[in-house]
Amino acid sequence: MKIYNTMTGIKEEFVPQQADKVGMYACGVTVYDYCHIGHARSAIVFDVINRYLRYRGFDVTFVRNFTDIDDKIIQRAQESGTTWNAVASRFIDEYYRDMDALGVARADIEPKATDHIADMIRVISTLIAKGHAYPVQEGDNQSVYFAVDTFAEYGKLSKKDRDSLCSGIRVNINDQKRNPMDFALWKASKEGEPWWESPWGKGRPGWHIECSAMSMRYLGETIDIHGGGADLVFPHHENEIAQSEACSGKPFAKYWI
Repeated sequence: MKIYNTMTGIKEEFVPQQADKVGMYACGVTVYDYCHIGHARSAIVFDVINRYLRYRGFDVTFVRNFTDIDDKIIQRAQESGTTWNAVASRFIDEYYRDMDALGVARADIEPKATDHIADMIRVISTLIAKGHAYPVQEGDNQSVYFAVDTFAEYGKLSKKDRDSLCSGIRVNINDQKRNPMDFALWKASKEGEPWWESPWGKGRPGWHIECSAMSMRYLGETIDIHGGGADLVFPHHENEIAQSEACSGKPFAKYWI
C-alpha cells in the first residue's frame, strides 16, 4: 500500500513504526459555528482511511480533536451573550448531528483542548527550558512565543522559505515578539476572556500547541499518520512540527496526509 506524503511530495510505501499498529491523528473542527461542506469532506476522507486501514488488518488508534477555546469561540459567545463553553458544547453537538447523518464513525479518541491544558503547559515549559520559547510580559501576566529561529527546519512541510514568510507578516505596534514569524504558545489573559492558571500567570493556550500536546499524549512522540485539510499545512501543521520536534528531539509524524 502506498500513501502520498505531503512532506516528501511523493507516494511512499506505507510501513508503520510497529508492525500491524497505526497511530493516526487528524485535526478536527473549531466549534464556533455549524460545519460546512469542507468539514464534511475532511471528516469523510479520514473516516474512509481509518476504515480501510482496519480492513487491511491494522490495529488503528485514531485521534481527532475538538478545538473548544479560540478567538472565534470567544467572539461568538460575546455576540450571543453566552459563555464560551456553552458555544463549544452546542456546536460539538451540531457536529455530531451532521457526522451521524453522513455515516462518519467516531474516532477512537476525541479530545477537547480545554481538557488538556496541563499537557500543553508541560510541552511549553519544556520548550522554554530547551531555549525554543520565551515569555513576554503583558500586563500582570505573560504570553509565551515559540522562537522560530531556533528550529532550522521550519518550512519543511509547506516548502516555504523564511524570507518569503517574513515579507508578508504584519507586526502589531505593541507586539513584543523577537521575530515576526514567532507564534503564540500561550496567550496572556485579557479582560473578559476565559483563563487558566499557568507558570506565566492567567492565560489560555494558542491554537497550534493543543494538537502537539494531545497527539503526544495519546499516540506518543512520533505518530504514523498526521492528517488535516490542505489549508492547515501552513501555518498550523508547520508550527506543530516545529514545536513538537523541538520538544521531543524526534520526528513528529512519518506520513502527512
